Amino acid sequence: MTSDFSAHQVDEMQRLIVSLEGKNERLSQALTQVRGQLIQMQAQLQEVNRPPQTLALFVCADIASRQIEAIVNGRHMRLAVAPALDLASLSYGQWVRVDDKMIAVAADVFPRTGQMASILEMVGDDRVLVAADGGQEHLLILAGPLRHGNLRPGDSLAVDLRSGIAFERIIRSDVEQLLTPEIPETTYGDIGGLGEQIQQVRDAIELPFRHPQMYRNYGLRPPKGILLYGPPGSGKTLIAKAVANSLSKQGSGKQTYFLSIKGPELLNKFVGETERQIRAIFARARSLAAGDVPVVIFFDEMEALFRTRGTGVSSDVETMIVPQLLAEMDGVESLDNVVIIGASNRADMIDPAVLRPGRLDVRIRVERPDRQGASEIFSKYLTRNIPLHQDEVDAAGSSQNAVDAMIESAVDRLFVEDETTALFDATLSSGRIKRIHLHDIVSGAMIAGIVERAKKHAIKESLDGVDRGMSMHHLLMGVSEEMNESVELAATSSLEDWSRTIGLREEIVSISPLGAHA
Repeated sequence: MTSDFSAHQVDEMQRLIVSLEGKNERLSQALTQVRGQLIQMQAQLQEVNRPPQTLALFVCADIASRQIEAIVNGRHMRLAVAPALDLASLSYGQWVRVDDKMIAVAADVFPRTGQMASILEMVGDDRVLVAADGGQEHLLILAGPLRHGNLRPGDSLAVDLRSGIAFERIIRSDVEQLLTPEIPETTYGDIGGLGEQIQQVRDAIELPFRHPQMYRNYGLRPPKGILLYGPPGSGKTLIAKAVANSLSKQGSGKQTYFLSIKGPELLNKFVGETERQIRAIFARARSLAAGDVPVVIFFDEMEALFRTRGTGVSSDVETMIVPQLLAEMDGVESLDNVVIIGASNRADMIDPAVLRPGRLDVRIRVERPDRQGASEIFSKYLTRNIPLHQDEVDAAGSSQNAVDAMIESAVDRLFVEDETTALFDATLSSGRIKRIHLHDIVSGAMIAGIVERAKKHAIKESLDGVDRGMSMHHLLMGVSEEMNESVELAATSSLEDWSRTIGLREEIVSISPLGAHA
């Protein structure tokens, strides 16, 4: 009995021990969980009660003494550094956290806001001269990320004028799109009807670039620029692009840069903004030309930007814009390898100071095409590679003969002087009445539009399954549509616009559409 009771007690004691061990384990886990929660709460409490930190702009470090120079709320101070802060990782202009005891404890990011300023000049590797609001000039120190050598005059920077630091280069789309150089693919062979003007441009611009030593031997100075003027749509922009393409140094692998600037794009209502962009354009051109690469600056619609001073109706912004251009063209900074080409429909509106010799030295009038020129232009857009109607090919004997015949018929239709091509009667300031025909307003752009209309008609008929291929009928339809649109425009366009479009020396007083088209 005794041994049995002892065994039973032993079993009870073992079960009790197991139970107590389980309870002890659960209690230990609960204590551990509570301890963790307590530690977490203590950490949160410590985080909440942490004193505020000040952000200071890092200037430089004294590694030996474990101190830094920083700008704290506009004050230049020398601060002690916490042991955990790596001084070698800090960069000029970077935020540094400073505790309540004025000890630098941690590094932070760079500032992302500030005033806007434009670079006027680089001063060494780490400083820059900028123009801020009102044209005031400031000498600033570049933050670490800006000291890579890629800045150029005209760039926009985010700066802190109080601390004298420039933090970040800001890419402004309104200016950058003007400064983005392109490499034109247009060649002289793409231009029709302007052989004489092209030769004048090549003599004025390409000869100095191709034979600089001969110009030096004869004591000749290459022209700074040329002005292409004439009626709209006559090919002035194409000539400028072809010049840039022709100047390209294919042998060395270098390409000419082409900066295309449309006059109205530069106009800005804010005082000094247009002048800033002009400075940026010429600074960009100089930086590109520094690599011995020709740079063409093309000012389209030049009369909108550089009109004669004193002719403004509501404001005289040109009194500041024109002098800025003249300063860039005549300034002490060289414009080597930079060619300025201006294009205008109204050369008479451009300030005379811009057109004088020594600036835009060469002035070339781009006339409307004559019959031969119109045929050349047609041949650029209408070729034998275009699907032609089989009847046209059979009648002419070959595709090329068919194209030639279609072009000849279209040119005859454009240049005939009869009632079918008479657009309107223009009364001139002298009292004389001049009848305007279609050939009086023909241009390269109009011819391109005629061929484009003809191609669309051919495509529509091919889709309908009526005919397949372009025919004489389609081309003459394009001529008729252009003529009808010109008559409609005569009733809506201003008299000044028509005087410019036609190129008359006298002002048009009134326009009378003819009965056949009215």
